Amino acid sequence: MNLILEEISKKNEKVFKTFFDKHYEEFVVYANGYLFDKDASEDIVQEIFIYIWEHANKLNIETSLKGYLYTMVRNRCFNYLKSIKITDNLELLDFNINLISEHVFNSTSEEDKAIVYHQILKIVDTLPEKMQQIVKLKFLHNYKYLEIAKELGISVNTVKTQLKRAKSKIAEMVTVILMLLKLNQ
Repeated sequence: MNLILEEISKKNEKVFKTFFDKHYEEFVVYANGYLFDKDASEDIVQEIFIYIWEHANKLNIETSLKGYLYTMVRNRCFNYLKSIKITDNLELLDFNINLISEHVFNSTSEEDKAIVYHQILKIVDTLPEKMQQIVKLKFLHNYKYLEIAKELGISVNTVKTQLKRAKSKIAEMVTVILMLLKLNQ
């Protein structure tokens, strides 16, 4: 058994605190690579350390404790993404997969697709307000160009231009996200 884990199972607070202090930030950064949400990443890492503290005597770790924790962080991140209802298989924001080439997207795992989808929603929230409204009306509420134009009091050409710009911005960010996911595999 790992010596650190053995000491933690004996409720050695000093060893636990040292291990926590040494690795906490590292695991938060790792989690944030999946979630792009620092608060949620911190929560997940804290929950994992609490779990280790409470269940150290029941754990059977075949690898290193650090490696085990990396796996726990990754799995909890995926569970978190699932829990926030990323369950519509990317149909809600149907960008007709024009954003990403079908080849790249089809070669991506379901978990990675969920991460990309979650990030697309976050990217949409960072767009300028009017562009956000247009994207949400088009892809979340299935409005037609003319309906969006009437709703927002703008021309159909403005709607098309704003959607084209939004798709371009989202596509750039999704490409970066996909590259990061490939690096983490």
